[in-house]
Amino acid sequence: MAQEEINVALLGFGTVGTGVYKIMQRQRPEMMQKLNTYLNIRSIMVRNPEKHQHKVEDPGILTTSFESILEDPQIDIVVELIGGIEPGYTYIRSAMEAGKSVVTANKDLIAERGGELFQVAEENHVELRFEAAVAGGIPIISPLKNSLAANEIRTVMGIVNGTTNYILSKMTDEGMDYKEALAQATELGYAEADPTADVEGYDAGRKIAILATIAFHSRVTFRDVYTEGITKITAKDISYAKTLGRVIKLIAVANHTPEGIEAKVHPMLLPESHPLSSVSGSYNAVYVNGDAVEDVMFYGRGAGEMPTASAVMGDVFAVARRIKEHSQGSTRDNVYRTIPVKRIENTRSSYFIRMSVEDKPGVLATIASIFGNNSVSIEQVIQKNKIGNDAELVIITSNVKERHIKDALLILESSSVVRKVANMIRVY
Repeated sequence: MAQEEINVALLGFGTVGTGVYKIMQRQRPEMMQKLNTYLNIRSIMVRNPEKHQHKVEDPGILTTSFESILEDPQIDIVVELIGGIEPGYTYIRSAMEAGKSVVTANKDLIAERGGELFQVAEENHVELRFEAAVAGGIPIISPLKNSLAANEIRTVMGIVNGTTNYILSKMTDEGMDYKEALAQATELGYAEADPTADVEGYDAGRKIAILATIAFHSRVTFRDVYTEGITKITAKDISYAKTLGRVIKLIAVANHTPEGIEAKVHPMLLPESHPLSSVSGSYNAVYVNGDAVEDVMFYGRGAGEMPTASAVMGDVFAVARRIKEHSQGSTRDNVYRTIPVKRIENTRSSYFIRMSVEDKPGVLATIASIFGNNSVSIEQVIQKNKIGNDAELVIITSNVKERHIKDALLILESSSVVRKVANMIRVY
């Protein structure tokens, strides 16, 4: 019997695309045993073929033409590794309309227009898979869809951005300030030249939108996610957190509550005993709570050539099996609920608030009165540093609605006894 091949095209041949090519070559001797077929890279779309000729055995597979891939009936799977909304959306949609299954690592696109693309996949009886869009090499999409499908998921939370975790780890472990840690992250290639998407929480926001949609079976887009980055975190905040037995991490969190879905990204003070507190450097982890499984955590490399390529190739293998079984298109979006997403003002948390105040009798009573008038209870007060006639005060509140804490802070900032509210960080 002739050994059938399944042909694959890559759109983009950067870091991850190169990793996919390497794994494809490395795995070829065992493909027949694993898949009952061979996978073959038939075409790689790049801007400048000459730049990539040294990376492939056959430079003839390099092309600048998406149309040549689209019109090739022998290409079964298209792997999109370009990123961004366009031209990624057009490429993916066109490929699926041409009857080709798609594997993508494009978190921006899945977070914002995933629903549309799943509809196209269903209409054309093809696969759309995106394991690599969240947390690099960590398998989390497939476990949420399959292994944990019998659970009512209550919470998905995690460290899903390696750049910010590296920066906060350096600030915590080595006493660096934010700018120094960011510079080192940039030098090592963890941070882009423009790190805004990472440090302002946008990257993590797109990822938690995807995870929330899968976990709760209700559409959550990036626009629904409240995002707050790490640029305001200082060495003082890190020091106070240590005093409190806590660690500051940028956490992406989605909760399914009776009032709706909470989807947000922000710095958080975690207890040192929490499993996410020990996730350091560029590593990622996703922590899931379900009604049957209770607590599970997925941990590993959240980015990089080979970890991300591993996730891409896992999807390619899965699609290849579907093709062999003649069951393409059986994977569904599985969004069948319409649950409202709560505004950040209506979410609840405890809060760490650091402020400079006048150092005189009665100040704490005034502050406590302002909090109390806005339905905020104080659980802990720390006064450490004095600067001239001022004192630095840290207050930990009880669990309250965000709108109440913001109302209180507005009044505090206009109070004669408060010099400055330096930072507010949510507490787990």
